[in-house]
Amino acid sequence: MRMTSSTILKRRSPQRDKATLQHRRAAKAAAAVAAGALALSLTACGGDDKDSGESPGNSEETASNVNLPKLDGTSLEIAAVWTGAEQANFKKVLAEFEKRTGAKVTFVPAQDPIINFIGSKVAGGQPPDIAMLPQPGAIKQAVDRGWAKPLGAEAQKELGENYSQGWQDIGKVGGKQYGVYYKAANKSLIWYNNQVFENAGASEPETWPDLLKTAQTVYDSGVTPFSVGGSEGWTLTDWFENVYLSQAGPEKYDQLAKHEIKWTDPSVKDALSTLAQVWGKPDYIAKGALQTDFPTSVTQAFTGGDQPKAAMVAAGDFAQVNIPKSMKIGTDAKVFPFPAVGDNGPVVSGGDAAVILKDSKGAQALATWLASPDAAQIQAKLGGYLSPNKSVPNSAYPNAVQRRIAKALIDAGDDFRFDMSDQAPQAFGGTPGKGEWKTLQDFLKNPKDIAGTQAKLEAQAAAAYGG
Repeated sequence: MRMTSSTILKRRSPQRDKATLQHRRAAKAAAAVAAGALALSLTACGGDDKDSGESPGNSEETASNVNLPKLDGTSLEIAAVWTGAEQANFKKVLAEFEKRTGAKVTFVPAQDPIINFIGSKVAGGQPPDIAMLPQPGAIKQAVDRGWAKPLGAEAQKELGENYSQGWQDIGKVGGKQYGVYYKAANKSLIWYNNQVFENAGASEPETWPDLLKTAQTVYDSGVTPFSVGGSEGWTLTDWFENVYLSQAGPEKYDQLAKHEIKWTDPSVKDALSTLAQVWGKPDYIAKGALQTDFPTSVTQAFTGGDQPKAAMVAAGDFAQVNIPKSMKIGTDAKVFPFPAVGDNGPVVSGGDAAVILKDSKGAQALATWLASPDAAQIQAKLGGYLSPNKSVPNSAYPNAVQRRIAKALIDAGDDFRFDMSDQAPQAFGGTPGKGEWKTLQDFLKNPKDIAGTQAKLEAQAAAAYGG
């Protein structure tokens, strides 16, 4: 999920598209602006919805605002790596499309790396009509290989009306629009068990040193501070990216994302050294982290009463779907922005884009639907979902915490940094058991090997980026 996610195109030869990257990148101060908005939006999160001044959306808010053709007799397939509650909720969005158009849509479960999954389907002559691509670099690969089809006028119209320029541009390749960013993620959050914090006398940290103090306070109370879903490498890249963006700054982040500087750069050493302050303390991380998947890493922080397996989990907004319903968001399960390591707190975003692989009236209509506020509202109301669609009413989100996270994303406009590993060629940044995912898993196992980790990352990146 990455999503989960909580998500461009950087190979120096075929994998690189400078124009698209330049459109996507925000100004140098973007992280500071967005981090400030996020911090303000989360500071006042209370235990119920009363403090928001809004209430969850109702059925009237999902009235038809998008024109769709009649598609009786049309069958479509859409592939994504989503599982569990995320998949179930998305199927409700597809069901509404079926109701409005008469089409039949089948969800096709995909595996990471999804670009390989699609390749096997294309080779067999049976690609899905649409694929939800969690790595922007995969959009470029799909275009380069002749698989992706440009969006039609109706889908582009929805994008123009409902999305900031930045979210439109990251779905473009060579100036043409290929992707609809249906799902976004704020990956700069840490969720925590409020009862554990109260029992320990711990408070929400604002800086990295504060986080270490909070972790020690929680540990002294008898609860392991952190849960880490280390069996899925993307969770570890999220940790690294938050530390690196805050510590090294937006310029260095953009340079490393494009491999304009090497992974042997001193800034990477600094970030890994900072990570080791947590990862290097076995008592700070719940046992079996490398065998723990992402959903489990969330649930084990919110089960077990006042003695859960861990008190905190660094996870995007999408973690909500894995928090037990017995734990009320904003009261029992709370959240704070990823603490500032440098001058400013980080804001790392991810996302999943709908890309057409079989051009047809039905596929274009489904892409148009996914670009509409009507579709996004359905999943927004179900929780654990964040839309970059600025036309989705904030009241559609089911609780005060989620509404504030969503508002911060929309208010930030184009001022965000996209997930670094998702910008990389998939061989480096998005393949289980390989590249950055595997190397950071090895680093979690042995956080003392900073120089060796840097050397491996650089060798793998050089091969993937083409030099």
